[in-house]
Amino acid sequence: MAKPDVSVPDLSGKLAVVTGASDGIGLGLAGRLAAAGADVVLPVRNTAKGAAAVARIRAAGPGARVSLRALDLSSLESVAALGEQLLGEGRPIDFLVNNAGIMEPPIRRETKEGFELQFGTNHLGHFALVTALLPLLRAAGGRVTSQSSIAANLGGIHWDDPQWQAGYKPSAAYSQSKIAQMLFALELDRRSHRWGWSISSNVAHPGITPTNLLAAQPHLGRSKDTVAVRVIRRLGRAGILVQSPEAGPLPALYAAAHPDARGGAFYGPRGFLHLSGAPAEQRIYKNARDLTAAQRIWDLSEQLTGLRFPTS
Repeated sequence: MAKPDVSVPDLSGKLAVVTGASDGIGLGLAGRLAAAGADVVLPVRNTAKGAAAVARIRAAGPGARVSLRALDLSSLESVAALGEQLLGEGRPIDFLVNNAGIMEPPIRRETKEGFELQFGTNHLGHFALVTALLPLLRAAGGRVTSQSSIAANLGGIHWDDPQWQAGYKPSAAYSQSKIAQMLFALELDRRSHRWGWSISSNVAHPGITPTNLLAAQPHLGRSKDTVAVRVIRRLGRAGILVQSPEAGPLPALYAAAHPDARGGAFYGPRGFLHLSGAPAEQRIYKNARDLTAAQRIWDLSEQLTGLRFPTS
């Protein structure tokens, strides 16, 4: 059986910004965009990991044009600083891939502004980033692709306590962050049409892919790999229901750069339960089709971040 892949057009002269590209799916995605000729910016929190990622991309393609910027999505100040830097450089952004994320710290942690860490990083940080970079995206007629998760099909928004200050549940808080990200991404596309922002926004998910999201991360309070990541790695080695590291980036790659991908759509693997396989459009999860919830998460995000999108 042929391995799944995506045909990417020549992206020479295009600029792509990919968060969370120092390893895993983001690194694979950035490498594919660079191989297609795009200039790729990697905003990273860990500069050593980022430098290693740049070296890997350049080793795979000596002509690759890739560079680092500093970004900590758990800090609105850091997001604003990156926005000011890229606005100062003045180059229109053709592709923004909101890929970075953290998953299930075992105990509740907070961002620099006091938001629950998963909600603050996975959703609010990217909400703020899109706000900051909107002029450059509009200048290019660019596309925003947000990396969600099959976890967005579970649970819902904890409206009474979105910061999980009482009864913190790691997996439910993670699902909430991914539902919020998906609601925002789809509402962004609707508002772009309504207000003439000239950008498109869609959503992707990688299925089940063995990455470092559930690996040991002492800085998040996880001293060893979870049972889930150990099982996923074993299934991956056996080729059962799990994406290969090479296939994991493909839905987001298709959503961001394929000529047939469209705004307001949702892309994931086409296989059994959308866990693995070649990328394809799939039905938007029920809890992300709620227009009232989309309006509500947008308003809440503006309230919490103190940021506002234009209405023209």
